[in-house]
Amino acid sequence: MTSEQTPGSQADTSSTEEHFAEEFESIGDHHRMAAHHFSAAAKHHLAAAAADDEGLDDAAAHHAFLAYRHQLNGVQYAEIAVMDSETLEDDQDDLDDDTEDDASITKD
Repeated sequence: MTSEQTPGSQADTSSTEEHFAEEFESIGDHHRMAAHHFSAAAKHHLAAAAADDEGLDDAAAHHAFLAYRHQLNGVQYAEIAVMDSETLEDDQDDLDDDTEDDASITKD
């Protein structure tokens, strides 16, 4: 498989880029971006494998490199999502602690 795009892939790519060009505001957005990059990494790994099977060393190396970059980006977005989730959990724990403190004050 070469770096040529399959029919229809250009439209798919542009709509994906437009969707992900927006600012990330939610944890879900980070999870979606992670999934997008992991999916792209898988596609490039498959393309690298096909190129290797055909003896196209340059194409295999190119797809392997792109797969690795997507993998790194996917991990980064997944980590951001987890860190944001932990921040929300910490905020909720703080709220729960404050509620318990308020309840103990009213009992006294």
